[in-house]
Amino acid sequence: MPPVTVVLSLTLLTILLTVSPSIAWRPWPNMKHNSSEYIYGNSKKYEGSSEFVHMKYHMGPVLTANITVHPIWYGTWLKSQKRIIREFINSISAVESKRPSVAGWWKTVQLYTDQTGANISRTVRLGQEKNDRFYSHGKSLTRLSVQSVIKSHVTARSKPLPINPKGGLYLLLTSTDVYVQDFCGQVCGFHYFTFPSIVGYTLPYAWVGNSAKLCPGVCAYPFAVPQYMPGLKAVKSPNGDVGVDGMISVIAHEIAELATNPLVNAWYAGPDPVAPVEIADLCEGIYGTGGGGSYTGQLLDGEDGATYNMNGIRRRFLVQWVWNHVVNYCTGPNALDQ
Repeated sequence: MPPVTVVLSLTLLTILLTVSPSIAWRPWPNMKHNSSEYIYGNSKKYEGSSEFVHMKYHMGPVLTANITVHPIWYGTWLKSQKRIIREFINSISAVESKRPSVAGWWKTVQLYTDQTGANISRTVRLGQEKNDRFYSHGKSLTRLSVQSVIKSHVTARSKPLPINPKGGLYLLLTSTDVYVQDFCGQVCGFHYFTFPSIVGYTLPYAWVGNSAKLCPGVCAYPFAVPQYMPGLKAVKSPNGDVGVDGMISVIAHEIAELATNPLVNAWYAGPDPVAPVEIADLCEGIYGTGGGGSYTGQLLDGEDGATYNMNGIRRRFLVQWVWNHVVNYCTGPNALDQ
């Protein structure tokens, strides 16, 4: 390929990746608005916004095969932090968990189908993991270098992550001392798919960062409160780690959207496939009945004073709701009418 063509191709690729990944936004008043707000106004933040939202299937694939999540631990992680995240992932398919449960939350995601009518898989399991404790690509990542990190672990000489385009999700988790492009100012996480020109394969992936040092009031709300919300008190996190407990909901957000829109051509609302409004975007900030804006909705309080809305195998978690296209509003297992 001539040098000029290479330069033009890389430039186009950079522009595409800069604007395209679907992102989890946090939280509210002074943040850059989610693209969906330009379509629906503030209606998307309320459970009863059915008349404004038209979730549509665009004929792309969804994850109907058993889903395997492959975490990549980038940076410095405590064993206790890894356990919290692993147990959340394992709780997605734990149907015998105490209600309201993470598995009950996943049932809404399972309602989505592909063009054959096959539902998204009920099975989500933890797969092979990789540690990147020496920051192989530095402590400041761009969206392009996020894909390069994934490449280094699916092509590693020693125990590479398995290549599974149909059911594998590659979850890059960055520690508190790593900055990722647009982190805190605009996003807490995003998902997309890898480019064969970079990674060698088309693989659904997501990035989520630990905001504990950089912006807990933005990405770990309501376990931390933004400075622009004076007088609002933070609530106690269910697992004693504000940054990781905040990550759980963003991880859930991204896994739900990866399952229903892995190649950004399946389930989304709005007219723009470059900036799709997906099933978790529509319920941003809603964790319980009555939620919307900076109000989380009705939550549960543990005997230890911790706040949560669903149970896992052995732990409790706070996870945002997702859009139910059957009833046309946000639903969750802790809804007061269930």
